[in-house]
Amino acid sequence: MDTNSETLAVSENKRIFDDRNNLIERFKTVRNFSLSICKPLKTEDYVIQSMPDVSPTKWHLAHTSWFFEAFILKNAIKNYKSLHPQYSYLFNSYYVQIGERFTRAIRGLLSRPTVEEVYIYRNYVDENIINFLQNCTENELNEYGPIIEIGINHEQQHQELMLTDIKHVFSVNPLHPVYADKYPPMVNYVSELSFKKYPENIYKIGNDGSEFGYDNEFPKHKEYLNSFGIAHRLITNSEFINFIDDGGYKKSELWLSDGFASAEKNEWQAPLYWEKVEGEWWNFKLTGYHKVDLNEPVCHISYYEADAFARWTGYRLPTEGEWEVAAGDIVIGGNFVENEYFHPVAVSENRNKQLAQMFGDVWEWTMSPYVPYPGFKTLPGALGEYNGKFMSNQIVLRGGSCATSVTHIRKTYRNFFYPQNRWQFMGLRLAKDE
Repeated sequence: MDTNSETLAVSENKRIFDDRNNLIERFKTVRNFSLSICKPLKTEDYVIQSMPDVSPTKWHLAHTSWFFEAFILKNAIKNYKSLHPQYSYLFNSYYVQIGERFTRAIRGLLSRPTVEEVYIYRNYVDENIINFLQNCTENELNEYGPIIEIGINHEQQHQELMLTDIKHVFSVNPLHPVYADKYPPMVNYVSELSFKKYPENIYKIGNDGSEFGYDNEFPKHKEYLNSFGIAHRLITNSEFINFIDDGGYKKSELWLSDGFASAEKNEWQAPLYWEKVEGEWWNFKLTGYHKVDLNEPVCHISYYEADAFARWTGYRLPTEGEWEVAAGDIVIGGNFVENEYFHPVAVSENRNKQLAQMFGDVWEWTMSPYVPYPGFKTLPGALGEYNGKFMSNQIVLRGGSCATSVTHIRKTYRNFFYPQNRWQFMGLRLAKDE
C-alpha cells in the first residue's frame, strides 16, 4: 500500500471510529436525559394514565427501550433474549408488523412490571446497545447506526410526551403538584403585531439530506407560494382573552363545523388548563397554579381554536410551506426544554420586528393537512409505520416547543396531531395574503 492509500485508510478508519464514539455518546446523553426528566417524580406518579392520549411515564421509559430492542438488538445480536417474553406485547405502540399490542387506552392498568423493573429493563437494553456499538463491524455500524439514530430521535419525541403527559396527570390533582420551580424573567411589554412579507415564488421545501430527518421530511421539492405575510411573533394570552371576551367560543360563523361541534361537546370556553376564578384567569403549569401571564404565548389550544381565532382577527394560519420559507436562514434558538422553564415565555420588545419565537415555546399550528410530499417513500419494514400511515385527518405543526430538545428540532421538522388535540404545547402565529 502506498503512502497516500495508507493515509486515506487511516483517515477513513478514524471517521468510522469517531462516528462510533459520537453515536455512543449521543445515545448515552439522550437516554440519561429521560432519567433526569423523572427526577422530580415519586413512584406513584409513574403509573397514572389520566386520559387515553396520555401514557404513564413508566410506559414511555419502557417503550423507548423496547424500540432499541425490537429494531436493533433482536436483529443484530444472535440469540438475544429480552428480560421478559411479554415486554414486546406490553410496550409495542402501533407497529402492527412487529406483533400484537396492549390496548393504548388502558396502559394505566399495568401495575406490573414495577417502576424498578422498568429501570432494570432500561439498563439491560443500554448495556447491550453500547456493547454492540463498541464491538460491531464497520458493515454492522453502517447497517444499524442509522436505525439507532432514529431510536435516539424517537426517544426525544417521547421525552416531550413524558412532560406533556406528566402535566396532564398533575393537572387533574386538586393539590396542584409542582414539577419544577424555575421561572423566566418577567416581560412587561410585547410589541404590536406586525407582518413580514415574502414574494410569490417557487420555493424549495423539505429536507435535503444534509442533516438527520424523518421520512416525512423527504424529498426536498419545489412548491409555488403566492405572496404572503407572516406575523413577527406568536399570539399572546392577552390577545386570546380578547377573543374569549368577544364571545369567540360562541360565534359559530368563526368555526369549522367539526370544530364548533368539538367545542360544544367538550364545553371549551378557554385553552386547556385555564379556569376563571373571581373574574381572573388562572392556569396550571408544570411550575404550579398561577394567574395567566398576559404576555406569554397562548398555548394548549386545538387547531380548531387557532383557526377560529385567526378568522376572528381577519387573518389566517400559515401553510407549512410558508412557515418553512419564513424560517429561512434564522438560526435555531429559543425557549427549549434545556431552559427548564417548561412553559412558553413572553418575547421581549422587538423594535426591528424581526421574526421571533419561530423555534421553541409552542408548536405552531399551520393550515396544512399532514400529507406526503411529492415522491414520498416509506421506510422498509416495520419502520415504515413510523410516520407514513398517519398521513390522514391530521394537521402539521412546526417549530418545536418549550418541551422539545434544541438538539431534536429542525426547520424541516413536521409534527402532526389531530385537530381536536390540546394537551401538547400548541399555539399559533398569524399569516395573511399579500
